[in-house]
Amino acid sequence: MSTSSSPADRLVIALAQIDCTVGDIAGNADAVRRARREAAAFGADLVVFSELFLAGYPPEDLVLKPAFQEACRSALEELARETADGGPALLVGVPWAEEGACYNAVALLDAGRIAAVRFKVDLPNYGVFDEKRVFKAGRMPGPIVFRGVRIGVPVCEDIWSPDVVECLTETGSELLLVPNGSPYWRGKHDERIGIATARVVETGLPLVYLNQVGGQDELVFDGGSFALQADRSLALQLPAFVETIARTVWERRGDTWVCTEGPRTIVEENDEADYAACVVGLRDYVNKNRFPGVVMGLSGGIDSAICAAMAVDALGPERVHCIMLPFRFTSGESVSDAEACAKALGVRYDSLPIAPAVEGFEQLLKPLFGDRPRDITEENLQSRARGTILMSVSNKFGPMVVTTGNKSEMSVGYATIYGDMNGGFNPIKDLYKTQVFALCRLRNRWKPAFAKGPDGEVIPDNIIVKPPTAELRENQKDQDSLPPYEVLDDVLQGLVEREERVSDIVARGHDPEIVKKVERLLYLAEYKRRQSAPGVKVTKKNFGRDRRYPIVNRFRDQGMPLTAPDAALAPAKVQGTSERFED
Repeated sequence: MSTSSSPADRLVIALAQIDCTVGDIAGNADAVRRARREAAAFGADLVVFSELFLAGYPPEDLVLKPAFQEACRSALEELARETADGGPALLVGVPWAEEGACYNAVALLDAGRIAAVRFKVDLPNYGVFDEKRVFKAGRMPGPIVFRGVRIGVPVCEDIWSPDVVECLTETGSELLLVPNGSPYWRGKHDERIGIATARVVETGLPLVYLNQVGGQDELVFDGGSFALQADRSLALQLPAFVETIARTVWERRGDTWVCTEGPRTIVEENDEADYAACVVGLRDYVNKNRFPGVVMGLSGGIDSAICAAMAVDALGPERVHCIMLPFRFTSGESVSDAEACAKALGVRYDSLPIAPAVEGFEQLLKPLFGDRPRDITEENLQSRARGTILMSVSNKFGPMVVTTGNKSEMSVGYATIYGDMNGGFNPIKDLYKTQVFALCRLRNRWKPAFAKGPDGEVIPDNIIVKPPTAELRENQKDQDSLPPYEVLDDVLQGLVEREERVSDIVARGHDPEIVKKVERLLYLAEYKRRQSAPGVKVTKKNFGRDRRYPIVNRFRDQGMPLTAPDAALAPAKVQGTSERFED
């Protein structure tokens, strides 16, 4: 087909909700070709891809390299030449270097050439986004003319405020196609629908929202692409967390374009979406980094059990190796629970008692420690012995170590650096302990359609109902030193997710001393989190890109807001110098 000046009354638009890999320009270009062939088979006029698809999103500082920019341009030009065959045109996201600046761009490839280029205007610079660091904001765009149809192409953040879409409407756009790289967090799909609906209300134009799918480092892109008719009704809905190339048909009805054909799928929400995101994030981190599989400690506790289930759902049981690493404080119950979990999941399971390693270290250190009583030092030797063993298996055979600390533990430093924090990736890093319990119960009755693990109960009920414990000393329980997780998690969500004052949290009924203790532990553990493995983001504010706190930090909220007129002049109170880092 070739571009025509006479307006079309019907367009078949393929939505390529497919995965890309940052930096794999050749692989991403081949994915474009495969999608184009599939779309050609069902008569597509145009194939739309997600934001910066050719480069992979987000490319971060990689996009500043001239060699990377040149490789992207070369691949784009080759794809453009291939459209001379009369097949579907392509709308592809690509970094575009021009006059010493780099833009987040979308290019229309048609009839053997780069027919049009548009630049992203509104560059997000909050939360996980840092686009102003690497891109220049584009000019306010006009529509692209394709088959005589004036198509507005705002890019992702461009629709989160009205200005860009208003400009496109005023310059004659008839239909909005929006390529996105919108990462998942709980409730994000409804938020996107709300934003898109607002733009449709303001413009009276139908809108297609095409989103990226797949994992990239700590981000998971959930797909869930959709379209809205001009009357704000849902025209189509693609699935979440899976790749698909969807055929959509659009027809001109008077002055309005109407979607007359497109799939309608129910997307996962809430706990189901969180679980699916964790599985996809782990799967793509392992596969895109070319690990043959994963190895992890299976302790008989709830955190390692849910991580094992996620690993099996992501990779299949044949690529997951679980190792029980018991010491004298490990209960027989934990041993039997770990074995039952491994059996239910169908993974390789080994047991390696760590007494020789721990006792060897204790004997080695005795001349230095003398008669000092046993304390957290000896507890951490157990954790570090386990971490060393798992890393040794990884070094010898190649699988990545999965680390298993939840967000509650990572918040308050209830983890041993260079011990149980060892590992390459953590699928539950952004899940609070109470969420872990909920997802274990969920997984025993449901799994994602794409999961490779077995149906039914894979986490023995005893693992879920027994009191959590690190088993680093006799009869130890987590709540010996922490408040109940229901309390802890509510306090942490106030401090971390909502940045609430201590007084606000206390006003909800929490004990002031508990809140202050949790805040203190939260700040003290910052140095550990800086050295922790990346993990899947599922909340609005994860530890990583979203939350950047200093390690050296003397501020503590004393819980008594200053209300006097001269409050700004009052001297700040600082915690005493007795504070120290703890493992």
